[in-house]
Amino acid sequence: MLNLQTTVQAAYNKPISECSNEELYVALLNFTKAVSSIKPINNSKKKLYYISAEFLIGKLLSNNLINLGLYDSVKEELAENGKDLIAIEEVELEPSLGNGGLGRLAACFLDSIATLGLNGDGIGLNYHYGLFQQVLKNNQQETIPNRWLKRQSWLTTSHHSYEVPFAHFTLKSMLYDIDVPGYKTAKKNRLRLFDLASVDGSIIHDGIQFDKTDIAKNLTLFLYPDDSDRQGELLRIFQQYFMVSNGAQLILDEAVSRGSNLYDLADYAVIQINDTHPSLVIPEMIRLLMLAGIEMDTAINIVRSMTAYTNHTILAEALEKWPLDFLEEVVPHLVPIIQELDRRVKESYQDPAVQIIDEHGRVHMAHMDIHYGYSVNGVAALHTEILKHSELKPFYDIYPEKFNNKTNGITFRRWLMHANPRLTSLLDDYLGHGWHHDASQLEELLQLEDSKALKESLEKIKAHNKRKLVRHMKERQGFEVNPNAIFDIQIKRLHEYKRQQMNALYVIHKYLDIKAGHIPARPLTVFFGGKAAPAYTIAQDIIHLIMCLSEVIANDPQVAPHLQVVMVENYNVTAASFLIPAADISEQISLASKEASGTGNMKFMLNGALTLGTSDGANVEIHELVGDDNIYIFGEKSETVIDLYAQSGYLARAYYERPSIQPLVDFIVSEPVLKVGNPERLERLYHELINKDWFMTLLDLEDYIATKEKMLADYEDRDSWLNKVIVNIAKAGFFSSDRTIAQYNEEVWHLEK
Repeated sequence: MLNLQTTVQAAYNKPISECSNEELYVALLNFTKAVSSIKPINNSKKKLYYISAEFLIGKLLSNNLINLGLYDSVKEELAENGKDLIAIEEVELEPSLGNGGLGRLAACFLDSIATLGLNGDGIGLNYHYGLFQQVLKNNQQETIPNRWLKRQSWLTTSHHSYEVPFAHFTLKSMLYDIDVPGYKTAKKNRLRLFDLASVDGSIIHDGIQFDKTDIAKNLTLFLYPDDSDRQGELLRIFQQYFMVSNGAQLILDEAVSRGSNLYDLADYAVIQINDTHPSLVIPEMIRLLMLAGIEMDTAINIVRSMTAYTNHTILAEALEKWPLDFLEEVVPHLVPIIQELDRRVKESYQDPAVQIIDEHGRVHMAHMDIHYGYSVNGVAALHTEILKHSELKPFYDIYPEKFNNKTNGITFRRWLMHANPRLTSLLDDYLGHGWHHDASQLEELLQLEDSKALKESLEKIKAHNKRKLVRHMKERQGFEVNPNAIFDIQIKRLHEYKRQQMNALYVIHKYLDIKAGHIPARPLTVFFGGKAAPAYTIAQDIIHLIMCLSEVIANDPQVAPHLQVVMVENYNVTAASFLIPAADISEQISLASKEASGTGNMKFMLNGALTLGTSDGANVEIHELVGDDNIYIFGEKSETVIDLYAQSGYLARAYYERPSIQPLVDFIVSEPVLKVGNPERLERLYHELINKDWFMTLLDLEDYIATKEKMLADYEDRDSWLNKVIVNIAKAGFFSSDRTIAQYNEEVWHLEK
């Protein structure tokens, strides 16, 4: 019978108590994999294939132990031998297979698919160095390879291998699997990651630079390689086709093995395209079916009946459009199929807005997904309505029956049970364990007759989580953070639409206010975390401003006791597991209409932080659930923002010239900041805000400052604040990814349990 001591003894010939944390991590990894390997793979007739460029799965040790029902017993056995599971977990390197919300969502979905007993695997690529590792140096972001892959890992080599044809060569893939056990379920699913044996990290130089033309050596080196030049764009196409061709061949093989004759493929397989990166699976699947002897008309109908598309954005630059000649250069065998798909669309619809190949010869991936799939979903109620009535209205007019909403969700196993065990234990004491499987039961918190003891416990738990984060920041970055401060946290990918720059302007406001003698009732620590794409200059400028402000404030003895700015280096899932449980204020301040959903907002509310946000994405649904009194909403509504874009009605300079705003923006290029910063970066950001400000930072700035100040004042009424916290935790159950996946299955996938 498998047990940890037997595994340790076999590996090291000594007891647990004499092993190092590094030895115990490897033993626990192998033990957990061995327990998981015993579980049968879900092999019901119809199977979901969730294809995604990203799977931000995070560290897996504790998550898998929880799902396998082993966490408590393993933790206890280690403790009896003088060992700490949390310390051992620190040894684990986080898989670098994703970047932001898209990848984290995909990871939560795989967990929930397995937990609900559905047959569904993820399909992606095994990036050797992931996105990149962010290093903060000289108040700027630097990038180095993220060397997460080690000999001992969660990857298991599979026997599957496929040939993927490109224009001038063919590459043979290899497949790795990572087991995905559901929460206390009998069966498991897998994350299937394709790779090349020829990939060679030695070609990387000068940070994350490499020869983009040597495809056999670079194909799976990095997630989202720099595509600011032609070779980078071509490499993205190589990656995407390699992913979907392997995936399509695997889908066909598995369907046939389960009894499909290919004509009935839709009875055996459903493909969920996660954003536009996997869109080439449509022409590739048609091509493979035609190679199997099926006529094109029939192949197209088969693919249309088994393919669904999730839209994650309304940002034009994120809806991929590949030049047809680029596709000719990489995958010429797909071009005739894409042209035929476009011809059929143009034959039926004259509107250029719905055509696949536009007048400039660009192939619109989302357009292909909508025409040749059977379902199109947004990821929050507001987002879906914007798609239907604005961004994708011409398609909605044609296919109203295809459009549906699936508000995103998070897995409570990782974001509460693992990240916040003390809160989990408290909820268990009050509610029992039923909420582990049915998160809606959290609402029973609202029925408690006397919440005084609950509030006292919540205060103690938050204080503990703050001290835990303080220790983490001290160990990782050497920061001394006051655990008694209000923790105001904005952690997400650096992008102008997410408006970290607006939060930075608030920091300037607070700095100047303290300099003027207005001392706050309680210290405030503002945490930022997130990476900027290497080619995204303005996003890197925003990081630079944040870090300059951190230094200016830290060196000012008049302000430092009352205000601190912390930039979390190399923000990832692990960092989030410390930050989210410690947060008081959840910053969700994207420009209304621009954030599709967000999932960080859900994680924060679940862990007892209150939302400071715009009426954007899932903030709208959080607002509806918790009510006006339990959330802090500011800023213009999405309708106003959309109208301003349509009419070119926003002039940043007019807002800049307001007396409450100009001093804040001017401070970016003031002597104290220039003294510690790079003038080129600071001046570029300064002029960007005054002359362009495409995501309307200054539009909402005054309301943002006023609302945050009210929030800080309300924090001092602890009884009232904790009432709001309880409401947020109680209402968070709707945002379980188990609910999201159940809706996908009922309305889109129709898988058997």
